Amino acid sequence: MAKEPLFPNPQVKPPVKEDLKPAVAEAGKKEEIKPAAPAVTLKEIELELPITVKDLAVRLQEKPSVVIKMLMGLGVMAGINQSLGEAETEKICLKYGCRVKKAPGKEELVLGAHQQEDRQEDLKSCSAVVTFMGHVDHGKTSLLDAIRKTKVAESEHGGITQHIGAYRVVLPGGEITFLDTPGHEAFTAMRARGARITDIVVLVVAADDGVMPQTQEAIDHARAANVPIIVAINKVDRPQANIDRVKKQLSELGLAAEDWGGKTITVAVSAKTGQGIDDLLEMILLEAQMLELKSNPHRLARGVVIEAKMAQGRGPVVTLLVQNGTLHLNQNIIVGNFYGKVRAMFNDRGVSVVSAGPSLPIEALGISGIPEPGEQFFAIEEEKQAKELAQARLEKERQSQIREVKRISLEDLHAQIVAGKIKDLKLIIKADVQGSLEAIKNTLDKLNVSEIKLNIIHTGVGNINNSDAVLAMASDALVLGFNVTCDELAKETAAKEGLEVKIYNIIYELASDIKAAVEGMLEPKIKKVFLGRAEVRKVFKLSRAGTVAGCFVTKGKFNRSASVSLLRNGQPVFEGKISSLKRFKDDVREVAEGFECGMALAGFDQLLEGDIIEAYEIEKIARKL
Repeated sequence: MAKEPLFPNPQVKPPVKEDLKPAVAEAGKKEEIKPAAPAVTLKEIELELPITVKDLAVRLQEKPSVVIKMLMGLGVMAGINQSLGEAETEKICLKYGCRVKKAPGKEELVLGAHQQEDRQEDLKSCSAVVTFMGHVDHGKTSLLDAIRKTKVAESEHGGITQHIGAYRVVLPGGEITFLDTPGHEAFTAMRARGARITDIVVLVVAADDGVMPQTQEAIDHARAANVPIIVAINKVDRPQANIDRVKKQLSELGLAAEDWGGKTITVAVSAKTGQGIDDLLEMILLEAQMLELKSNPHRLARGVVIEAKMAQGRGPVVTLLVQNGTLHLNQNIIVGNFYGKVRAMFNDRGVSVVSAGPSLPIEALGISGIPEPGEQFFAIEEEKQAKELAQARLEKERQSQIREVKRISLEDLHAQIVAGKIKDLKLIIKADVQGSLEAIKNTLDKLNVSEIKLNIIHTGVGNINNSDAVLAMASDALVLGFNVTCDELAKETAAKEGLEVKIYNIIYELASDIKAAVEGMLEPKIKKVFLGRAEVRKVFKLSRAGTVAGCFVTKGKFNRSASVSLLRNGQPVFEGKISSLKRFKDDVREVAEGFECGMALAGFDQLLEGDIIEAYEIEKIARKL
């Protein structure tokens, strides 16, 4: 049965008591729908990052002191000339209703032409760059020498006149550029760079020794660079040679020879007798054809440094390998923090040339310094651009050196500082095979310094398990894995306890990270940078300000924030800070050479006429191993 409506006639409402009328009337009003507040539109501000506090204040039309206070509120202590990164800059700009748009830096502006992709019609075939790698004493250098003697001497009347770390071989089927990279020490950086700049790696394995630790490392470098590997089994002329044993060892590392059902080209050779060298060169050319290597010889050159040295009477001599484009005589180039105009070029036979195309190694003169092997070089149209970019890179490097050293993924390493001055870095290392473990330990042994103790508390072969994680938790240790995985339970324990677990596939990268961590634990070097010198010509005793020296700046400049040394008769008397710096009656931040000023020193008033005050800045420089 349907319920009767409470009010049968909707037009007839029950009377409302007088005292309730206002409330009823208010409730009966339709709720006024207010329009949504308009979205806040942030003004875009284009900034080149990093940016100094001073420059940011100028762009925001604000006093630097206000910006510094804001940074302090964010937990960032910064001076007026300190550089700010993207995160801090964005936070400050948001307070002013601005959104940061990162302006293209000098790198992008100057090197923009090198970022453009090549058109297919401009690409031409180029010769392969080949690096020989392998364990020490397995005949890598001997094999290179054998190729050089038999092939270079044949094709070049008079032979090779000098060795520049790279050379070309001209064969009936094509040309090959060989990199002769040094590598008599385990897993050097040069070997790693060689794998990155090469097209093909020839892995040299001695038929009598077989696979050794550096053999494995060479394979890792080549694989990491995605470079094809050709195996040269050397010393097959020796009575102890066992080619099948070597092939078996290599197959266990994923390099099964073609006659063993695999895909790895394997050639038996003898650097001593010359056996198999022609076959090896033929296989290299075949592999190069399959790679279909191409480059554009019609654009500005770029490439890499093979080696560099200072030669008497010639200055810096830099061996370059052109990887794309063509480098011409008198072109401007930048390489690392150095730049210059190429005033002379010589090929691998010492012959002067006016240009060098892709895959060609040359010696270049005219660079402003000695860059590191592996540095990239770029040809640039204008010398001014090259100089400015080199200076910008140098300044960036200087800024990074004087900043407090950042602890790589090992941010909590400072918590592992033990009593006294000794710092202790505990490590647990797991690897795929015993040979890798030994290689890692040998590499890390070289990183031990008096202030830092590398304490390897456990090693093992196999994946990282929960037992390793528990041990790390109890010991405050870092877990390192090489060519292994971390099981699920260990991952859960690591995540729960905040343990650091690092997995690597290249021993050089593992050693590099630990080296950076050790460097991060070292106390920085303190360096005094001279700013200026002033002579005290008059001394004033003032009731309020104390002793004030009337000075004349004879060299450099004085900053209000600088540290000072007071010298009397050539001997240091006081080290401290400036408490007051004035020109006439005005406080100033800086006084330049040739100007007078009034100066008071914090905590020192025994000034005498004739005293010398020297101003300097203190730089903290990250120490390197």
